[in-house]
Amino acid sequence: MGLRKAGLATELVGVDMNAGHANKAVELGLVDKILTEDKAIAQADLIILSIPVNALHAFLPSVLDAVKNGAVVIDAGSTKSSICKSVVNHIKRDQFVAAHPIAGTENSGPTAAFHGLFKGKTNIICEADKSSEQALALAKKVFDALEMKTIFMEADEHDRHVAYVSHLSHVSSFLLGQTVLDIEKDKKNIFDLAGSGFESTVRLAKSSPDMWAPIFDQNVEYLSQALLEYIMHLQKFHYHLMKRDTKEIHRIMSAANEIRRILDPAEKAKAESNKESITITK
Repeated sequence: MGLRKAGLATELVGVDMNAGHANKAVELGLVDKILTEDKAIAQADLIILSIPVNALHAFLPSVLDAVKNGAVVIDAGSTKSSICKSVVNHIKRDQFVAAHPIAGTENSGPTAAFHGLFKGKTNIICEADKSSEQALALAKKVFDALEMKTIFMEADEHDRHVAYVSHLSHVSSFLLGQTVLDIEKDKKNIFDLAGSGFESTVRLAKSSPDMWAPIFDQNVEYLSQALLEYIMHLQKFHYHLMKRDTKEIHRIMSAANEIRRILDPAEKAKAESNKESITITK
């Protein structure tokens, strides 16, 4: 939708294993037509792979085998190391751009698409040195048209960071949802008490397991480390709670409030301004 609005797409071709989704995508105008995998890959100038990461890992080499010279392949996977390793020695590796546009909702399927999804969001490109200048230029043009901010990092670094800021939050939400569902078996009115705080915290639990189970599997090392640290903080909180140490609980929550400095644009700008002032003074 974004590329069509920006005038970059002359013809959008869809490929989908789900016939119902494919037909709906045409009906909604998300794509102009549906083709079989081999026909679509053979004729495309730009291919965007947005499928579960385990399928992407296995599928990407065959896509590069089939693309025409000069065509560019971009993925949108939430893990990068295993995907990049799958084509590290491929003869057409330079036609591939490993990307992770960090945007989305807990909904899936063609009806979940909406205008402006990517606007103002961050896109990560990994192993840029292994992509050709032409491929990088087209990828950058695509993400600029979607009004995304693109940054660059190595694949392993990417996986380590997203384990904390993305994957851990999904695990937490899934298990919070499961915990409440277990209680709800005996307490039928519990959801009558659920306010906006619970709703926003558990929102991610509505995400597709078909997408997220493979992500967790492919980032198991860093996600496991993140989970251990999270569990440690939970255990500390539980300890102080049982001790009724209100002062320490207050300190923990006050320290956690610092996350506002990272997530709140106004607070972030203020911090950057103070940082620049200190530098100038020096």
